[in-house]
Amino acid sequence: MKTNRYEAMFARLKKEGAFIPFVTLGDPDIETSSAIIDTLIASGADALELGIPFSDAVADGPVIQRAGFRAMAAGVTPADCLRLLKNVRAKYPEVPIGLLVYANLVVHQDVKTFYREAAEAGVDSVLVADVPVGAAAPFIEAAETAGIAPIFVVPPNADEAAIREIAKRRRGYTYFLGRAGVTGADREMQTLLPSRFKALQAAGAAPAIVGFGISTPEHIRAALDAGAAGAIAGSATVAIIERHLEDKTAMHEALAEFVRKMKAATLSGIRD
Repeated sequence: MKTNRYEAMFARLKKEGAFIPFVTLGDPDIETSSAIIDTLIASGADALELGIPFSDAVADGPVIQRAGFRAMAAGVTPADCLRLLKNVRAKYPEVPIGLLVYANLVVHQDVKTFYREAAEAGVDSVLVADVPVGAAAPFIEAAETAGIAPIFVVPPNADEAAIREIAKRRRGYTYFLGRAGVTGADREMQTLLPSRFKALQAAGAAPAIVGFGISTPEHIRAALDAGAAGAIAGSATVAIIERHLEDKTAMHEALAEFVRKMKAATLSGIRD
C-alpha cells in the first residue's frame, strides 16, 4: 500500500498537528496551479488535498465550485490533472498527496483504470465524496489493488457501527467533518467532542483529520485540542486564490502567509 507517506508524516509530526491545504487542480489554469502548489509546500503544508474539476460537486460550497468552473473554463481536463500530479510527485517525493473527487469522475472510464492512473501519478489516497463506505466495495477493491488508501468521511454524529466500519480501512487518514453540510469558510465548524476522536482511536481508525469549516488558526487549535491529528482548510485556501486572480504575486504572498499562520497553530496545539 502507498500509505507510507502518511505514516511517515504522522511519525515525523508526533505531537505536532498536520496542516493540509486543499486546492482544485488547474485553478485558475495549469501553470498557475502548479505554482500555487509550490507555494503551499514551501510555506509549510504537511500534505496536499487536491480536487479534480467537476461540474456537479455536490459536497462543495460555492467557493470551491467556482474554482472547478474556472479550471474547466481554462480547458483543464482530468488527464491534465494527472500530468500535473506526476510533476508534483517528481518534485516532492515525500509529501502525501490525496485526491477528493466524485464518483462520476472515477467510473467515467473504469474504476480500476482511475485508481491505477492515480497511483502512477503518485497519489497516496482518494476520497470519493459521494460514495459512503457501505456502497464503496468496488472503489475499495480498486484502490487497494492500486496501492492507494481509500478515505472515508466520519460525520460529527456518526454512530459506533459507522465508526467501526470506517476504522476497518486503517490506512492513510480518517476525514472527520467539522460540521454538517457543504464546504465553506463562511460557517463555523461545530464544537468538536473529544469522545468522537477517542471512539475512532479505540476502533483502530487511521488518524483523524478535521475538514469543513476550518479557516482560522483558532479552528486548528480547537481540532487538535479535541484529539484530531490535524486539519484541512479548503474554502479558506481557495478563497485566497479567487481574491487575487488579477495579481499573481499578491496571490502567492497571501497564500504563503495563510499557510504559515495555520501551520504555526499546529505547533501551539500540542497534544498528550
